[in-house]
Amino acid sequence: MLDSEEVKRLVKLAQEGDEEAKSALIAENSPLIKSIIKRFVSKGLEYDDLYQLGCLGFVKAIKNFNPEFNVKFSTYVVPMVIGEIKRYMRDDGAIKVSRAIKSLNIKIKKFIESYYADKKVKPTVEEIANHFQVEEGDVVMAMDSSRMPVSLYAPFDEADSDSLLVIDRVDNENNANSLVDKIAIRELVSELSNRDKTIILMRYFYDKTQSEIATLLHISQVQVSRLENKILENLKKKLS
Repeated sequence: MLDSEEVKRLVKLAQEGDEEAKSALIAENSPLIKSIIKRFVSKGLEYDDLYQLGCLGFVKAIKNFNPEFNVKFSTYVVPMVIGEIKRYMRDDGAIKVSRAIKSLNIKIKKFIESYYADKKVKPTVEEIANHFQVEEGDVVMAMDSSRMPVSLYAPFDEADSDSLLVIDRVDNENNANSLVDKIAIRELVSELSNRDKTIILMRYFYDKTQSEIATLLHISQVQVSRLENKILENLKKKLS
């Protein structure tokens, strides 16, 4: 096992084009890559293809890693590898967004445009759900279906680049092995109530501010903030 300083040294060399350093990092982290891709083996992709995608995500992690992130390199690798696999599955792989979801998304966009043109405000998620006679969670998922997954390390507030997304808010432990399981945030989100699910998905997967969510849900920004913190705390407890 390489210590953290040696890993940082190899990452720096790899970023400068040292292929031996890159190969050493891949060999060192191969068990981690394999542990990550295990959760996707039943999704219609061959194991070898998954491993290649995992390595591609790993190489991107090498390229983008910065010691100032204040996380272990192995921890940073996890969402990068998962993101690469999910990106492939969404764009080119066997798993596609269903036609029904795509169709609903198109209808929702047209409804929002028509609603705004008529009333000069955007409809709430509840109003959209009532209009199409579907669950609020289905509305959020349909609206989210056309978006690429965001980096779990991207700032959730452009004005505050030190604040990170769910991975920072829910789990700040430098434990890469447990993070492989803990990273499945969406699985926990799917178990939330429609209101809580809407807040989390709109906040962290649909890039909405607390004020925008407050408007959509017809509640105050303060209420959204309190609910968000409570939801995240509950998620953290479930992950611990």
